[in-house]
Parts: sequence; C-alpha cells; structure tokens
Amino acid sequence: MFNTPLPTVNELPSTRKLVRSTVIALLTAVGLLVTVVMPSEYAVDPTGVGRALGLTQMGELKIILAQEALADAAPPQPVAPAPQVAQVQPIVEPVAQLAPTLTSALKTNQLSVTLKPGEGTEIKLEVLKGKSVSYEWTAVGGPVNFDTHGEPYNGEKGYFHSYNKGKQVKNDKGEFTAIFDGTHGWFWRNRSNNDVTIALKTTGDYLAVKR
Repeated sequence: MFNTPLPTVNELPSTRKLVRSTVIALLTAVGLLVTVVMPSEYAVDPTGVGRALGLTQMGELKIILAQEALADAAPPQPVAPAPQVAQVQPIVEPVAQLAPTLTSALKTNQLSVTLKPGEGTEIKLEVLKGKSVSYEWTAVGGPVNFDTHGEPYNGEKGYFHSYNKGKQVKNDKGEFTAIFDGTHGWFWRNRSNNDVTIALKTTGDYLAVKR
C-alpha cells in the first residue's frame, strides 16, 4: 500500500493568493451578471454593453413573449364597439438619449417577415413624442396574434404602452401618435400550423426602423 505524501506548508497557496483569486472570481461573476445575464434575461442594461451585443433586445423580446403568453392564458374579453385604449401607467420621463440635433422626418418603408409555427417577432420604429405613424400590415398563410405598443427610452423595466392588439387576425391598419420618445411598433406571434408571411407598410414622422 502506497502512502501519498502530504504537501508541505511551502507548497500550499498563501492566504494572499487565495484572497486575490477569490476577489478575481467575484469581480468576474459580477461583470458577467451586469453585462450578460441582466440584459439577456431582464432587459436591464446599466452599462450599454448588452445592447451593443444584442443581449438587451433578447431580454426585451423575452418580456414581450411572457406578456403575450399571459394574455393568451387570460379569458377573452368582449370587444367594445370603439377602439380600446389601454390605461397609461405613470410615465417616467426618459433620460435624454438622442442628441438634440436629431429630428425625425417623413418616411415610408415596406418590410416583410416570415414566421414559422409558434414563432414570434417584432418590428419597431424610433419615434419622438407627438409624432404620428400610419401603418398597414397583412398576414399571408394564416392569422396571427399581435400587439402594437411602445416603450420609452430608458423606461422602467417591463413598462410599455399598448396602442392596439388582437388575436387570430389576418390584417390591421391604423395610425398612432407617440406619447413619449422611444421605440414603437408591432409584435406578432404565429399560432397556426403553417408558415405565415407578414407584409408591413409604414408612413410617418420617425427616425429609423429597428428589427
């Protein structure tokens, strides 16, 4: 039987090395939490690195998907004869994110996106407060669930304003006026068993299109 010699005191790491290794591991974990986990899971991006890497957009999409799933689980609400306007929660004034020289201008865009069964996606426009956008979209291949909504720049986590939404719809058109500076647009979910292609046309006073 062989006896393994025990390490000597000189061979063991010093307390200083152990503390330094622990601090490095802790800082690494905190860095990953702030730059990767928080943006991708909760759409919270205090450093801006998550949005640059596309992780914050992933977190925003997860929040929308969760809200849409909760809406699907809720019992259907009777449709009022007049368009319903969601109650607006207290709006947090956004931190100035755009340069003062940025101004919107009248634009027209035509876009299309194809959704596989069960898939969801969104297209957003950057719109300044008080500017209006008219739109029209058509779903080819089957009906979809949709939510036309907006999110303010640097707004509270999970806050959004819904302009219009529906279930099992093949088309929609209308106009909205932004109630705050931010991203405003559409989320679609294909609940059918077929691929669905959505063709969207927008005309209005906005800065850019975000997909």
